Amino acid sequence: MGAQIDLNADIGERFGHWHLGDDVDAELMALITSANLAAGFHAGDPSVIDASLVLAQRHGVSVGVHPGFGDLVGFGRRHIDASAAELVNDVLYQLGAVAALAARRGLALHHLKLHGALFMHAARDQPFAELLVEALLQAAPGLPLYCLPDSALTRAARAGGIEVVREFYADRDYSCDGSIVFVRRVPRLDPEAVADKVLTACTEGVVTSVDGKRVEVGFESICLHSDTPGALEIARAIHRRLTAAGFRLAAG
Repeated sequence: MGAQIDLNADIGERFGHWHLGDDVDAELMALITSANLAAGFHAGDPSVIDASLVLAQRHGVSVGVHPGFGDLVGFGRRHIDASAAELVNDVLYQLGAVAALAARRGLALHHLKLHGALFMHAARDQPFAELLVEALLQAAPGLPLYCLPDSALTRAARAGGIEVVREFYADRDYSCDGSIVFVRRVPRLDPEAVADKVLTACTEGVVTSVDGKRVEVGFESICLHSDTPGALEIARAIHRRLTAAGFRLAAG
């Protein structure tokens, strides 16, 4: 792992004046290097998206689109049984909306990262992953995908020639096979313990699993979820520890 690493977070996960968790976007923008911007289906609306773009531009943060299932009530964390074609159209719709708003601010999209249940669906469903890659090669050629290190979408993207950015999940546990232990509700975490985990992953390429095993991990970006309780304190601890260790935080 080199001396440069990307720190990304989900941003704009509000709708009007409603929001989930602490409203920390403005403070997080000063610490992260790339933002996954909610695109209106699981959270976000045109004004929230625009305000987030302005914040990102002010702080020099690269902006990616964060499409999810059309599930505002469930925050995109509930699976929706829809055809691959319908889901691809949903992703392209969200991509187009955020790209247009970004262009107005003189910004180009840096990446695409699926959200929540749609992210996990793409990790498992090979036909959907392949159809999505085919569509993105036409609609947004050259746009990288933030993915799990080993998933259906990762394989489809690489086969199609799309750049894959692998993520390490700062605020999620790992199982002994290297997979993520995804939960709906994350408890409040110790920021220094999370920063220790991130620094170990960056310097040694390993993470301690829930059953105490040291598991190898490969990644180019660190993900912190903004709705994790205490996300701002965790981001500050990660930023402080990595910079003190000589890492340069920057989007790829």
